[in-house]
Amino acid sequence: MTDQPVNVATSPTPAALATPSTSVPSSPSSPATDAEATTPASSVPDRQRISSGSPYEQPIGFSRAIRVGDRVLVAGTAPVWPDGSVDPDPHTQAARCLEIIVAALGQAGATAADVVRTRIYLTDPSVWEAIGRAHGEIFGDIRPASTMVVVKALLDPRWFVEIEAEAVISGAAAG
Repeated sequence: MTDQPVNVATSPTPAALATPSTSVPSSPSSPATDAEATTPASSVPDRQRISSGSPYEQPIGFSRAIRVGDRVLVAGTAPVWPDGSVDPDPHTQAARCLEIIVAALGQAGATAADVVRTRIYLTDPSVWEAIGRAHGEIFGDIRPASTMVVVKALLDPRWFVEIEAEAVISGAAAG
């Protein structure tokens, strides 16, 4: 593994994710490489960075997912479609988050079956069942440790949900 970014093809483009209330670039750009970074590359050996092309990755300084050894950590993932739209249905939003997460896991060599923990942040407790149902459609038989937390708001007011995941790849050599 290397410390080079991998682009998740099914994820939104930077222009699609930009909202009027943010100061992120409105034109698509390539995910940053270590040569473009303003800070030194990580000292963690064998770190694989997975990029979704989100406009927030560069200014905030994060990756969609990171793989180190047999662990894959997927950052908070929002329900945004490649064209920047957000479906108003909570179940559809959660399903979209999980679709992006599963794509990032795949780029890191993992699957949904490798997920050991999820964190679900929702802005309205009345939609927990719809969001939980989408989670169960992917993880019903896997049953990772999971936390569902109600928060006051997420970055975009259209979002009901944001989901994180952690995976341990069975049979993978630890980094």
